[in-house]
Amino acid sequence: MKLFTLKYLPTLPLLVSLAACTVGPDYQQPESRVPAEFKYEAGWQTIAPQSWAAQGDWWTAFKDPELSVLIIQANAANQNLAQAEARYRAAQGQWRLARGDYSPQLDASLSGSRDGGDSISVTESYSARLSASWAPDLWGRVRRSVEASRTGMQSSAADLVAAGLNIQLAVAQSYIRLRALDAQRLILEQTMETYARSTVLTQNQYKAGIVPRSDVIQAETQQQALKSDLIDLASQRALEENSIAVLLGKAPVNFTLTPEGKLPELPVLPASLPSTLISRRPDVVSAERQLASASAQIGVAQAAWLPSFTISAGYGANAGRFGDLFDAPNAIWSVGPSLVQTLFDGGARRASKAIAVAQYDEQLAAYRQTVLDGLAEVENALATLSLLKEKTEQQAILLELAEENERIVNNRYKSGLVTFLEVATAQNQTLNTRRTKVATEADRLQAALQLAAVIGGGWDLDDPVVQSVNHAQSQNKEGG
Repeated sequence: MKLFTLKYLPTLPLLVSLAACTVGPDYQQPESRVPAEFKYEAGWQTIAPQSWAAQGDWWTAFKDPELSVLIIQANAANQNLAQAEARYRAAQGQWRLARGDYSPQLDASLSGSRDGGDSISVTESYSARLSASWAPDLWGRVRRSVEASRTGMQSSAADLVAAGLNIQLAVAQSYIRLRALDAQRLILEQTMETYARSTVLTQNQYKAGIVPRSDVIQAETQQQALKSDLIDLASQRALEENSIAVLLGKAPVNFTLTPEGKLPELPVLPASLPSTLISRRPDVVSAERQLASASAQIGVAQAAWLPSFTISAGYGANAGRFGDLFDAPNAIWSVGPSLVQTLFDGGARRASKAIAVAQYDEQLAAYRQTVLDGLAEVENALATLSLLKEKTEQQAILLELAEENERIVNNRYKSGLVTFLEVATAQNQTLNTRRTKVATEADRLQAALQLAAVIGGGWDLDDPVVQSVNHAQSQNKEGG
């Protein structure tokens, strides 16, 4: 080995300078063309700012302890999330696999054989060999490959965060729908008591000959229709409860939520939402990292046009008896470089580069489309929240009017001035208004959930997954 070192010492500066070369484009994040503000943000400046969406536990802004418990359980046991976590670990393994090409390869072999025939005496031969080889990364092929694997791992990390956010959002959405159904059930039960009193009143007036039999039938029909609605609500609630159970990684038979007629609180939203929040969405991060990976693959394809250089050394022995393998006279050594250049491949390398460039262009378009989709989703959530806020105010006024009208009509009915049809109409209007009010409140909560999701939820640079990626990136910053 000393002879090799002295002989090839003059070539080392050349090898070092070549190893510093990296073919292919150096990746630069493209402009995402994000506007400075959102269209439907007008009027938000009067709302006190609250950084609720920037926190990891964004769901705590809804101030519902049971919702928090459910989301924490889903984070720990959801099977779709477990699949995403396994994919991330596989991406980590792929990155470590690519880094392995930086290191020399050391092999050891030991073999033995006996040969003979009818007219040939039996002979034995044994061999042992220890060999090492190293291919300096002259053109940056390994560096580009590691870069592609690293950015792929970062994309997988963002996908893992996105999967977690989707699960959290699904749990919260189902939970709000379930609590809205509970609130609807409470309204129906309260209305059932009102209808029962109206039925008794109508029956008494019928017995007294004040009202016709048709009024009694109409009052009893109202009650029966309400019972049917209660059954429908129970069916819908069962479906939502089962959905939550699956999201939590549980069998529906082992999961029950106690009925409660209270919806979570609507969080106070920030005074303004900078459009740059789009850049922290997990799907945008994933798309950008996939674009970086595609850029690195162009360098890998370009490096295939250049020769590969390998330095190898070996030491071994051959002997007719196993015991003689380690005697000095039987030792054999070899050392030397090799240079390989592909002269003709039928256009395979040219095609590989064309594929890499086309895949980069595809990922660039996908990244820009993901940003546009994100902007549209934020605008949709903001518009929905703005319009539902106005609708909630109108519903409150309408409910006051409906309840006042019902009181007046009931008093007129007791005085014999109107028929029960007017009573039934007023009661149904009040019922529908109360139910619509609950539905609107639930829709506002759903819109707030959607806003939390479309601006990235709790995903930020302090996320443990991203920290591990950043740590890995810093380790590989110099390409080794």
